[in-house]
Amino acid sequence: MDKFQLIQGGRREPPGDVKTVMREIGAAARKAARALALASTSRKNAALMAAAAALRASVSQLIEANGSDISEAEAAAATPAAVDRLRLDSARIEAMAASLEDIAALPDPVGRILAVFERPNGLRIERVATPLGVVGVIYESRPNVTADAGALCLKAGNAAILRGGSDSFHSSALIHACLVEGLRSADLPEEAIIRVPTRDRAAVGEMLSGLEGNIDVLVPRGGKSLVARVQEEARVPVFAHLEGVVHVYIDGFADLEKAKAIVLNSKMRRTGVCGAAETLLVAQLRGQRRRNLARRRSPRERSRRRRLAHRIS
Repeated sequence: MDKFQLIQGGRREPPGDVKTVMREIGAAARKAARALALASTSRKNAALMAAAAALRASVSQLIEANGSDISEAEAAAATPAAVDRLRLDSARIEAMAASLEDIAALPDPVGRILAVFERPNGLRIERVATPLGVVGVIYESRPNVTADAGALCLKAGNAAILRGGSDSFHSSALIHACLVEGLRSADLPEEAIIRVPTRDRAAVGEMLSGLEGNIDVLVPRGGKSLVARVQEEARVPVFAHLEGVVHVYIDGFADLEKAKAIVLNSKMRRTGVCGAAETLLVAQLRGQRRRNLARRRSPRERSRRRRLAHRIS
């Protein structure tokens, strides 16, 4: 359950105006970040494992909440690809839970010694990895990002403020509740992962302002327009990308059967996600290897391979 709640269009929303509520969220996240930075690896991992268990125990509720998001998206004439990105089923919920367990199994990045310097007088200086503090994540569509972003921030000892897309509002709320359940079970502050509980876009503007110095870094995850807005308007450091390169390249000496499996997986595993392959580049075979391969192929096989080299769209 969100600690900060509003009422908007019949939905529960935080009391007071968006600016006031967002600043309260920032202050709460900063307080939680101080405790989380000192949390042991075992407690962070325990929270992640408990959150994974909570997701598995909430499959029916998650599918029901996701159904509300799907209905709203279809009523708004969303494209089939957008609806697919939004959709949750048992397999996708299991994948979310498994990803939390995978993150728990990763080495703790906090406390790693990155470099060591020794001065002539014998003074030893170490560069040690420490948490950033409070990470604001602004993202669109896919509700599983709520789990991924919250879990990665937690593992790295950072508090997270998550502002998901309005289209996954109901799904993200329940996923966040599972993360909070994990935090609570590990005796970590519930405000270590805060979900912005409003669809009002003014909340994004407040995050870009830094919430009175309480956000240390912003991470936009979404389309080009979202990333451009964050880069242009943010008053805090931003970890950003522009456009992903989703190309697959097949070298002239690659194992062709393995290449075939990789190409099919890169596009057909899930065609609607942003990481699905868009371009296939195939090196031209030269010399004896090309002649030998050509002799072994039937006309049908040669035709199939020519089609494989075309752009994937």
